[in-house]
Amino acid sequence: MRKIAHFPYPRPHQTTLYKEPRGGASRPERRKDRSGTGARRIYAPNARRYNRANDKQTETDGMIREFHQIDLSGRNSFGVGQQAARLAEFETEEDLRTIFSGGVPERWAVLSGGNNILFTRDYDGLLLTPVARQITPLGEEGDTVRVRADAGVEWDDLVEWAVERGLWGIENLSLIPGKAGAAPVQNIGAYGCEAKDVIERVHMFCTDNRSAMVIDAGHCCFGYRESIFKHELRGRVIITAVDIRLSRTPRPRLGYGDVEREVEARGGVTLRNIREAICAIRRAKLPDPKVTGNAGSFFKNPVVDECVARQLQAQWPDMPVYPAAGCAGRVKLAAGWLIDKAGLKGYKRGRVGVHERQALVLVNLGGATGGEVIDFAHTVQMRVHKKFGIEIDTEVNIF
Repeated sequence: MRKIAHFPYPRPHQTTLYKEPRGGASRPERRKDRSGTGARRIYAPNARRYNRANDKQTETDGMIREFHQIDLSGRNSFGVGQQAARLAEFETEEDLRTIFSGGVPERWAVLSGGNNILFTRDYDGLLLTPVARQITPLGEEGDTVRVRADAGVEWDDLVEWAVERGLWGIENLSLIPGKAGAAPVQNIGAYGCEAKDVIERVHMFCTDNRSAMVIDAGHCCFGYRESIFKHELRGRVIITAVDIRLSRTPRPRLGYGDVEREVEARGGVTLRNIREAICAIRRAKLPDPKVTGNAGSFFKNPVVDECVARQLQAQWPDMPVYPAAGCAGRVKLAAGWLIDKAGLKGYKRGRVGVHERQALVLVNLGGATGGEVIDFAHTVQMRVHKKFGIEIDTEVNIF
């Protein structure tokens, strides 16, 4: 495992609120598989057996399901058909201790909902997928309600859960694909709201010592689609749950895009109307990955110095510019606008294209490989840079 030479932020054990008790669990016995599939079986107390056709699958104990040489086309929203050497679904920290009981593999990664990832080749390591889906209220203080969501909870299910109970804070993040465990990694955001606005702490499993840890939001180094989980803690921890802070007091945020107009069209400001407005806007602009393979926004909005933005606006007065939170003297440009003005909205080449309604989105037109998608993305980046002198970085995680 890659060692961190310099760790400027508190290490996981410095922010520990608890350690999961091991309860005297014994080391699982590993036995040779005789099924002819090449799968490895793991035996421990409370065995459960699973059988799914066409997958080379291990029978495992607890809540672990393990697959070998598995096709990933149904596990990534681009629909790219690469394979993984090994994939394990887990629910608890104890499951992770079992998975890592033989040591930490040289290559491993978390594959959550597969909504922000692009595989360009087969993955020759271990992929871990959280499947626990519990939403647990932790208590109330004044108008604040604290909630814990397991890493495997669909993010939009969590938003709907909150809206049904009249809890404000994440309604603007409606219909963002993916799981709750991925929200702090990317610091997901939309329509003037980000995950960091509501996250209080993140529960994780540390592979260094195979212990359950907790890190407070203040130590997560949140930024624009950034966090400590993409840098210092990458390859060291697996997120198992997220604690968020919601409010019973209405705090509508309508100042972004067409949100206010859509809300008024539904009869005014209510929590339900805001959610429905956000969903309608997203559905109108973004393709459904179940129909057309895509990973949502493929590129980040670039953050530039104010003087650079002024120079560009002198030439393109209609260029949108937004504040860049936490970046003094810098502003955010709209990557979709830049791609559109570079003449690429709706542009297609082979089996990949730029979506005709949202230029931030690259789409798999059918049967595209990850390599074809990334080559196409490089073309988009070069065309934008040639026209504006601005570099746009990918938001999607590329393997």
